[in-house]
This record gives sequence, structure tokens and C-alpha cells, in this order.
Amino acid sequence: MRIGIDARELCGRATGAGRYLYGLLREWSADQSTRRHEFVLYTPEPLAGSLDARRFAVRVVSGAPNTWWEQVRLPPVVARDHLDVFFSPAYTAPLATRVPTVTAIHDVSFAAHPEWFSAREGLRRRTICRRAAKQARAVVTISEFSRREIVEHLGVADSRVHVIPPGITAPHRPGHTNGRRPLVLYVGSIFNRRRLPDLIRAFSVVARAHPDAAMDIVGDDRTFPPENPGDAIVRAGLDGRALWRRFVPDDELGRMYWAARAFAFLSEYEGLGLTPLEALAAGVPAVLLDTPVARESCGDAAIYAARGDVAGVANALEQLLYDERLRARLLEAAPGALAKYTWPRAARDTLALLERSGG
Repeated sequence: MRIGIDARELCGRATGAGRYLYGLLREWSADQSTRRHEFVLYTPEPLAGSLDARRFAVRVVSGAPNTWWEQVRLPPVVARDHLDVFFSPAYTAPLATRVPTVTAIHDVSFAAHPEWFSAREGLRRRTICRRAAKQARAVVTISEFSRREIVEHLGVADSRVHVIPPGITAPHRPGHTNGRRPLVLYVGSIFNRRRLPDLIRAFSVVARAHPDAAMDIVGDDRTFPPENPGDAIVRAGLDGRALWRRFVPDDELGRMYWAARAFAFLSEYEGLGLTPLEALAAGVPAVLLDTPVARESCGDAAIYAARGDVAGVANALEQLLYDERLRARLLEAAPGALAKYTWPRAARDTLALLERSGG
């Protein structure tokens, strides 16, 4: 079978969907049983990596990796490559193609909460994603919560939406560490729904009571309307106690995970929430907003707080940093929460779906 893949998410700083796709490709390249297939990766620029070029051919389709590239420049190239199926790992797919498609939709925040997006961006996402989902032979998603949302907001038949949880890769552990310190860590692109100002205010309560406490924030600011994390840190009087960086390399990020004692992710809407699970894999318990998807993913291995309860978040952070008995109880529940998130299973089930969907 000849499988085409939109691989533009692997270009530049891969986050979210790029890490998801890379996890699948890594497993497919290592699994001997996948040698019966040929994969064609479509990108706007050459890829740096170690995939077998004979099995994972790269087609460079020049242009900026935007909607025009996907909907206008990509389809003619796809048509010439005689594909059996086309996999789109990030919400949308070329609409002008006769090749059967499988599309991964991780969440539908743009449809469930249009107020979080500009009018133009929200309309673009809703229009293309809805059409791509209805055109697809199958839709892949990462949680039962997202499956229900896709059915409700995109009008896709329940039978065509398949829940395949992604794998969780433990962050790289440095060879030498100085042990964990009272550090709160946040990792993830910064959207309004992730309520970073509430986290900063909650941490300021902890910082006043504990001079040794610190916080690291890692993520590009994509808020609309804008909420500058740096300004929020200054307003809370946390200069020197809290540090925001838009991006750090994987090795440095691994060191940050393994140095932290608490993770915080106050998101009110996610398809799954991968970074709290990555933190758990590194032995860092989290405080999360009490949402159905947070409960689905982390179960008994996290503390949950109500939306807007800054005092409750502050109390949870203090417990995660300084209450050894609570930390031990949460981490004891970690293996059970992480068991369903494995890359071999995700790769196997996704490939089986592509095989069934191929023309």
C-alpha cells in the first residue's frame, strides 16, 4: 500500500501535531511488519531526520505551509503519486483529491468555543475542518471526550470516528541532575483557555509563603485577545521567581521536567492534554482543571481544581511541592493512568485504520 502523509507539522519547531506524527513515524520505521507499505511524506521543505528514504520518500512541495499550500499546491502532486490513502495528522486535509483520506482531529475548540478565535481564523478552521471530516473515510481522535465533541459539533457519524490514544514519551532524563527542587512547571502553547493568568496569581500566593519556590513557563503565546505572560508575571511581583520562555530545545526541556516537583495545566478545554501526561511520565504530578477530559487522561494521578478557584490552585501547588505523602499517592497511580498511552499501540491501530480505509 502507498500511504501519503501531510508532514508539514515536522518542519520547524515541532509541537502538538508534529510530535504526534513523529511518534507514529518512528514506530512505523522500527516495525518490520510495516515494510509492506511505502510512505510518501509531503512537506514544504526538506526534512532532517533518520527515516529510511526508500520507505519514507519525501516530496517537497514548495510554498508556505498554510491553507493555500494544502488546498491548492498539494493536490496536483498527490494526484500524480498514485496513492492508496492519504493521512492528515492535523485537523484538515486536501479537499480536491480523489484519494481516500483519514484525518486526525485532536479537538474542536474552534467550533465548541468560537469566542477563543478571531472571526476570520475561526471561520477558516470550522469550514475546512468540517468539510475534511465529512469527506474522510475515517476520522482519528485521541480521547472519548473529543469523539463526542466531533460528533456533536462537526456532524460526523459516530461510527466513522475512531479513538486511538497517542503514545506518551517520557522526557529525556539527563545523566546528572541536582535532584528536584520546589519548581512549578507549565509546558504548552499558551491559549486563553489554559488560564495562565490564574496560574500566575495562584503561584504568587505560594511564592509569598515559600521563598524557595519558583516557576518555569514554556510555550509560545497564541492568546486571543492577547494575554502577555511576561506582563502577568510582572504584575504579580514575580520577577526573578517566575520565568517565561517561548521555546526550549528537547534536551533542556527534559532537564526542566526532571527538576520540577509540580506541573500545572489549568486548561478548560483540550482534546487530551499531552504535557500533563509527559510530566507524569517524568515523575511530576499535576494540578489540572476539573474537566471530563482531564479525569479521562490522568485519573487518580492528579489534583483537580475548579475553574477560577485561584485559592484552590494555590493550595494544590503547595501540596504538590511540599507534601511528600500526597506526592507518593499520586505517583503510585501514575502507571495505571499512563498504561493506555503507548506508541506501539497507537501506531499499530492507526496503520490498521489506514489499511481499511485505502482505496
